[in-house]
Amino acid sequence: MKTIGVSALAILFAVFLPSSAVSQTASTKKGTVERIKVHGKGLEGNLSGDSPDRDVSVYLPPSYKTDKNRRYPVLYLLHGFTDNADQWYGFTRHWINLPEVVDKAFADPAVREMIIVTPNAYTKFFGSFYSNSVTTGNWEAYVAQELVGYIDSHYRTLANAASRGLTGHSMGGYGTIRIGQKYPEIFSSIYLLSPCCMSANLAANRNEAAAARMEVIKSMEELEKADFGTKAAFSTAAAWAPNPTKPPFYLDLPVKDGQPQPGILVKMAANAPLAVIDQYISNLKKLHAIAFDAGSKDVGIAASNKVLDSVLNDYQIKHTYEEYEGDHINRIGERIEKKVLPFFSENLSFDQPRRR
Repeated sequence: MKTIGVSALAILFAVFLPSSAVSQTASTKKGTVERIKVHGKGLEGNLSGDSPDRDVSVYLPPSYKTDKNRRYPVLYLLHGFTDNADQWYGFTRHWINLPEVVDKAFADPAVREMIIVTPNAYTKFFGSFYSNSVTTGNWEAYVAQELVGYIDSHYRTLANAASRGLTGHSMGGYGTIRIGQKYPEIFSSIYLLSPCCMSANLAANRNEAAAARMEVIKSMEELEKADFGTKAAFSTAAAWAPNPTKPPFYLDLPVKDGQPQPGILVKMAANAPLAVIDQYISNLKKLHAIAFDAGSKDVGIAASNKVLDSVLNDYQIKHTYEEYEGDHINRIGERIEKKVLPFFSENLSFDQPRRR
C-alpha cells in the first residue's frame, strides 16, 4: 500500500511566521482521534471466532473539544478488504493518513466539520464485506444499528438520518451501497469510492489453476499464506455462502472437485448490488444524495460504476458519477479531501436542535 506524504507547507510556515502563530494555526486545525471498543450483539457467536468487541476509530473535528454545546453530523467510513481501521487512522503503518486528509479538508471554510467513524472490520477472513453471516457475524446490522446507536449515545451527534452519511472504499464502497440501500431511515447520503463486487459473477473461476488453489487450502494457516484472489474467494464465501456444518472454514466454495457449484454461485450472485438493485429502488429514491466514482485504470470497477450510473438514470434517481484518471488506490486521499467531504458538507443536515 502507498503512504501519503506530509506537506512541506508546515516547513514554509515555520520559516516565515512567528512560532506562536504556527502553533495556534496548527492546534486550531487539527482534530483528535479516539480508538474505542464497541460491542456487537449480532457479532456474538460467529463461527470464525472473531471477537464481538470491535475496535472503532472516531475522528472528532477541531471544534469538538471547545464548542461544548454544538452537535455534529456523523460520517461512517468503511475500509477495504485486507485493510483495517488502524491503517487509516495512523495507529499502525498506513497507506492513507485519514486524520491528516480530513484536517486539510476542514481547513477550507466551505467544508463543514463532522465526526467520522470507522469500525475495524478486519476478520480472520481479512474482511467482513459488511454482510450478515453466521460465519463472520452480522456486520450489516452492526454498522447500521448497533454502531450508530452507540455513537449517538456517547458523542454529541445530530441523531437523525438527515445528519448521517455513509461512505467507503473498495469493500467499504460495496458495504456502503449494500447498507445504504437497505437503511434509508438511518443514512441519508452515500458516497461509493471504487466499490468492489458490484456485479454478479456466475462463473466459479475462469482460471482453472486459481480454482484448484482454493481447494487445496485446508487450514487458516494455509489461507493466511495464500494469494490475494484466494483470500478474496474465501472471504466472500464466508460472507455470502456460510455453512455451519463445514469446519474449519464454515463456508461453501463456488467450486468442488474442480467443478462449479451452481447453487453456491447463485448465493454469491444474490449479494451483488447490481443484481438486486431493482428491489431497492424505492429506498434509493428516499436517499437525499448518492455519489460514486472510480479511477479509469480500475477497469472492472469503473465498468460496474457505468452500469450503476445507467440503472439510476433509467429510474430517474439523481446522483453524481465520475470516472477520474487513476487506479484503485493512488488518489483516494485526494478524493476524500476534494470530493467526499465537500459532498457530505453540502448534503448532510447541520441544523442544531432547538433549545427548550
